[in-house]
Amino acid sequence: MALLLVPDGLDGERVDVAAARMTGLTRSRIADLIDSAGVQLAGSTVRRASMRVSAGELLEVDTSEPVRQPRITPVLADGLQILHEDSDLLVVDKPAGVAAHPSLGWEGPDVVSHLAAAGVQVSTSGAAERQGIVQRLDVGTSGLMVVAKSEHAYSMLKQAFRDRTVDKTYLALVQGHPDPFAGTIDAPIGRHPGNDWKFAVVAGGRNAVTHYEAVEVLRAATLLRVNLETGRTHQIRVHLSAIGHPCLGDPLYGADRSLAARLGLERQWLHATELGFVHPGSSEYVRFTSQPSPDLEAALQTLRAES
Repeated sequence: MALLLVPDGLDGERVDVAAARMTGLTRSRIADLIDSAGVQLAGSTVRRASMRVSAGELLEVDTSEPVRQPRITPVLADGLQILHEDSDLLVVDKPAGVAAHPSLGWEGPDVVSHLAAAGVQVSTSGAAERQGIVQRLDVGTSGLMVVAKSEHAYSMLKQAFRDRTVDKTYLALVQGHPDPFAGTIDAPIGRHPGNDWKFAVVAGGRNAVTHYEAVEVLRAATLLRVNLETGRTHQIRVHLSAIGHPCLGDPLYGADRSLAARLGLERQWLHATELGFVHPGSSEYVRFTSQPSPDLEAALQTLRAES
């Protein structure tokens, strides 16, 4: 039995999500444990995965039965580039179609397995399938990720992301023209009430803040530079959809499928273009940049030609 105190960072989170993050078990495994009365919160048996936890509560998870961990297949991710590597960390440029780490139900390539296959040793902190991962990008989002190699770097970078001292800048091509062309979206994000694979702006969700400004205005779309204060799952996609301007190629959050097809887009037009942080080894500020991948650039050029 694992006895765990809910940290401040998970305050208000769903109990299945919190239990998975704190134990390293998968959410499906936690769901099975909830069904078999194997999870308790503040002394009471958890009956619903959607219950919310509060910081300081005692979470008890029955981990006595053997758990099947996701299989980590040593497969190379075509197109993944290592832009920088030193004894503490590495920065990769992740293509779309590559997950940050392996998970049940995902059969495609991922960053963790790619690095393992390439012989790169990363930090052993965190859940087995997420070792070294201090940030994640959606499978369909391309761009920059930092991965910890040393345990010191893992701790420092995780804290930097929690403290919001990491500069994360994205380029997003959205439908229509936001009004105003620059602004801040401050709206809580949580699981979509009708779709477990989707997120939404919901009352009682986790605090989420997104800043955006127009870089280029086209006839049917706007290219935005987006900076994140927080790092919620699908945050940019959810927030931009919430103001009526979803990323092109993102039908999950309301984008026009016919427009995406005409532009040849098979995923959301979203790219992590800049990443800056204080290096945990040298204590110097470092910054990395990445240009949008060819599929995104081709769609942008088509819209430019039509504007």
